[in-house]
Amino acid sequence: MSAVTTVSVHSSQYPEQVARDLAESLRRRQVNHKFHYDSPRQTLAWLKLHEALSPARTDPDCVETYDRGFSETALRVHASGVRVIGLGCGGGKKDLRLLQLLRESGKTVTYTPADVSVAMVLVATQLVEESLPECVDSPLVCDLATAEDLAGVLGVGEGPGSARLITFFGMIPNFEPGMILPKLAALVRPGDFLLFSANLAPGPDYAAGVEKVLPLYDNALTRDWLMEFLLGLGFDRNDGIARFRIESDPGALGLKRITAGFEFLRPREVTVGRETFAFAAREEIQLFFSYRHTPELVRSMLGQVGLSVREQWITRSEEEGVFLVQKG
Repeated sequence: MSAVTTVSVHSSQYPEQVARDLAESLRRRQVNHKFHYDSPRQTLAWLKLHEALSPARTDPDCVETYDRGFSETALRVHASGVRVIGLGCGGGKKDLRLLQLLRESGKTVTYTPADVSVAMVLVATQLVEESLPECVDSPLVCDLATAEDLAGVLGVGEGPGSARLITFFGMIPNFEPGMILPKLAALVRPGDFLLFSANLAPGPDYAAGVEKVLPLYDNALTRDWLMEFLLGLGFDRNDGIARFRIESDPGALGLKRITAGFEFLRPREVTVGRETFAFAAREEIQLFFSYRHTPELVRSMLGQVGLSVREQWITRSEEEGVFLVQKG
């Protein structure tokens, strides 16, 4: 890997915008998820959590399921060249495996890692460059939730006759469906492929399935990762306690999600910029949420924004699914 990496930063992640988003999170008592990936310490804590608890790391069948999905997707893409855009690239391991299988199928590949975190983009860039030198093109730091012009920003870079494949691994659960799905649909052009994964609730009973996976969130590693946000603002671990619960979404889809909140045990204040935010004892700030889906709910959600599932690959545990999606 080169000693110098050029990364583009979208205005949605300019310092003044980030400061406004942080203040809004504290006012609303609902933390924007992007602030859990903001610093190198947070990135390392997330990578440690992911390696220890993610089915993609702990369940051999999950790895095989992704490989099967990637291999079959490579067969569906008939173009000789493929541009892979990794939205929410994270550490880049899934994207790298996809790129390798596309390359093994005889295709020329380029890769644009995109994430809200500079550190994550750099981790993914380095990982891919070590295995596929000169494959990475135009790494991008952006906030998918607030950037309104990403279709144009990401709309250039493919060679004549090449295909575009957008990945969105592990991201769907951490956005409100009514916000993220229209944005995602706007990025997928006719002829594009969208490959994404969703955390699922296993078994025939949706509510019981969500209860079953609660320990994947309610654990020390997740608490340590989420606490990095509060510690970075000057709070103390003894200021309160993190609590996890299952909530029902009031929307028409009937989704359930796992939520983490931090309940203050004593009054605390924090100053960010020129504004001071006061938290009373017994008050709570929402740190995190993760929706759990079923394959049927995924199809229904995507259908409402004009996207259709062409293929799906579900792990034997039924806790994770990979979906190949196209417009129409």
